[in-house]
Amino acid sequence: MVLDALENSALYEGMHPRFKAAFDFVKSTDWTKQDPGKIYLDEKNLFINFAEGKGKTKEEAKMETHNEYIDIQIPFTQPETMGYIPAKDLKFPIEPYNAEKDITKYTDQGQDYFTVQPGQFAIFFPEDGHQPGIGEGAFRKIIVKVKVK
Repeated sequence: MVLDALENSALYEGMHPRFKAAFDFVKSTDWTKQDPGKIYLDEKNLFINFAEGKGKTKEEAKMETHNEYIDIQIPFTQPETMGYIPAKDLKFPIEPYNAEKDITKYTDQGQDYFTVQPGQFAIFFPEDGHQPGIGEGAFRKIIVKVKVK
């Protein structure tokens, strides 16, 4: 897991061959004029889900993992709290892995919580359990999906 400011994204571009394209697109797009939805940059290898949602409590927010994709989560309109736990420590799946949506959800709670501000990002790899969406009120966020291989 990585947490940093978008202005430092170049430090992480070497971690995956698609990270540079992802960060370049995020930083060069006027998100105030973007409608919610998916934007495909490299078919299913690299895409962005510009999402709207309503903040949840820690108890309402579900822990999740992904097998095929790395998540880069970027709050756009307000801070978002996220939980973290190593995937190897997750014990209570809600249902089996959903290959079509590349997700397993859990009832486990985070071992640690942190707040990501607009202008910051959090990167979650397949070995990272993450619990996004904790906060108050309506929000907009950018979720970059980067195919692992």
